[in-house]
Amino acid sequence: MTITDYKNHAELLLKEYGLANSILPCTGVVCGILACKMVYDLSQLISALSFKGYSSLSRMQQVEWNNRAISTLHAVFITIASLYLTFCSDLFADSQQQDLVIFRHSSFSTFILGVSIGYFLSDIGMIFWFYPSLGGMEYVLHHFLSMSGLLYAVSTGLGQVYAYMILVSETTTPGINLRWYLDVAGLKRTKAYVVNGVAIFFTWLVARIILFLYLFYHVILHYDEIVQLPSFGFFLIVVGPVVLAFLNLMWFGKITKGMLKTLAKRH
Repeated sequence: MTITDYKNHAELLLKEYGLANSILPCTGVVCGILACKMVYDLSQLISALSFKGYSSLSRMQQVEWNNRAISTLHAVFITIASLYLTFCSDLFADSQQQDLVIFRHSSFSTFILGVSIGYFLSDIGMIFWFYPSLGGMEYVLHHFLSMSGLLYAVSTGLGQVYAYMILVSETTTPGINLRWYLDVAGLKRTKAYVVNGVAIFFTWLVARIILFLYLFYHVILHYDEIVQLPSFGFFLIVVGPVVLAFLNLMWFGKITKGMLKTLAKRH
């Protein structure tokens, strides 16, 4: 197939994909939102029964406690799915030559992205409702960029490989949340807190720094395919990750300073 053929294929995909498969991603979004509500309620119930300090937390701390339970479960779920689809399955493998990698998708990959969109919608809704207690503008920017990329990948079927590469970075979320839980539980001076800080440093380095370098390498490798995308798709795949990488580097600097400060206190 020539580049023109692939461009025509992309345009046809834009017209037909959303109409033929709109139910699947919508189902995923609804499932994601309902799962967030269920996890929030279960966290509220289980924490009140099993953690004696939960009732003594302020109302806002309890909200954040349950919100972090949602983000932790989503992170575990989407990390497993992203690692499988990106590195283990044949869906995006370079050895599969039947189609360009930016066109590849499946019912399973589309549904999973829908679930993730449901999570991001729920989370940003809570961020706005309790703003700025659950996060400042950098979190809002992060979520809007993430949702824009996911919505584009779901609605067009294009560039899903890059959506999943970026979602692998959710690997860092459970460690970040655990650090907050340890702090609220009064365990900031324990060995577990120090180990957690070091673990966050290395997982962040791998999942949000090194992995993004691999993503940029992959973009350069397949640039002749990406340049054929509509302008908005090109922007999301090329410019979006650059903005996210900048945020990751900014947060990585703070994580590094915090880890060094904690280690210095231990000695």
